[in-house]
Amino acid sequence: MKGFFQEFKEFITKGNIMDMAVGIIMGTAFTAIVTSLVEDIISPLLGLIVGINFSELKGTVGDVTFTYGNFIMAVINFFLIALVMFLLIKALMKFQAAADKARGIDRTETLSTKECPYCKTEIALEATRCPNCTSELGVFEEETAK
Repeated sequence: MKGFFQEFKEFITKGNIMDMAVGIIMGTAFTAIVTSLVEDIISPLLGLIVGINFSELKGTVGDVTFTYGNFIMAVINFFLIALVMFLLIKALMKFQAAADKARGIDRTETLSTKECPYCKTEIALEATRCPNCTSELGVFEEETAK
């Protein structure tokens, strides 16, 4: 039992697990902000511009009420959230590029080498045979290197 807890402790303290947890928490908080922006600010403005409160649209057939306006609003919210996410990520990428430029980091470099899957040495990207172990490199290895 002691080995199990030690193994579990090692698992949860790995760097990639902690990074993933932070990413999920930040993503949840970010989602709440974007959802609030769309539902509380942009959607009411859209209602003012169009002159329709979509959430009040409904139809009745017999005893059944269809609130199709809620569905229309959900579709509109989806596209608005996607637009806001696109604009925010685009802005973040510009800030990242500016920060990289200030630090002298060039992320546009292309790979010129790959690793031989057999002997693990670095070889030219265009190589079809490893010069070290003479293994023939197939299409699969070339695609995984990209």
